[in-house]
Amino acid sequence: MWNNPDCSKCAAARETLGALGRPVKLRPYLTQPPSPAELAQVLDRLGMQPWEICRLNEPQAQTLGLASWARDETTRQAWIDTMAAHPVLIQRPIILLDDGSAMVARDQEALDRL
Repeated sequence: MWNNPDCSKCAAARETLGALGRPVKLRPYLTQPPSPAELAQVLDRLGMQPWEICRLNEPQAQTLGLASWARDETTRQAWIDTMAAHPVLIQRPIILLDDGSAMVARDQEALDRL
């Protein structure tokens, strides 16, 4: 699980997984950020585009003007590179499951699917 220890959504995911008795390997992605290639692989596992998991309300996103960036294949790699360089922009928690799938577990519905 890509985890921010100060995030309430990450805490809820940790608690849910713990209650299920599921072992969890936590990755402090803010201090151990993914490479662009790794982020692209996780996006493929999620079936999502980078702009779909970008935290646009973060001050860094506003400084970079990400809200006005195009959202298409011509800019996809720029989004990935930027998010890898500034991991605070990555939505959390992201849970990578043993079956090769992944999920962004930000709400109760997602946690219920676990």
